[in-house]
Amino acid sequence: MHENVISELIIAAAIEVHRTLGPGLLESVYEEALCQEFRLRGINFKRQKPVPIDYKGVKLATDLRLDLLVEGKVIVDVKAKEFMTEKDHAKTLTYLRLTDTHLGLNMNFHEIRLVDGIKRIVNNLQ
Repeated sequence: MHENVISELIIAAAIEVHRTLGPGLLESVYEEALCQEFRLRGINFKRQKPVPIDYKGVKLATDLRLDLLVEGKVIVDVKAKEFMTEKDHAKTLTYLRLTDTHLGLNMNFHEIRLVDGIKRIVNNLQ
């Protein structure tokens, strides 16, 4: 399945979570609810997936930890804050580069309308 199709499935599930819970809760609550929505919809994912980091041929002792890796192809970074910044987007781009993944979604559940809190981050997406 192409990353764009997966992102549509993710966004639909996230909108359902936001519609049900609304803004104002903790990030961990949205992440857990989103995982439950993925299960209900048959969407494969890994939560808090550890990713080893290689630095110049040496595996670092500290792993990168992804909020969600969906269908093995799309990274989802769940946020629950007043607003996202360029640092949030840069962090997701770094995650994409380190994992050789092509699409990431930053999702800020504190927005009144979730679509206003979704940012697509791309890394050589075909």
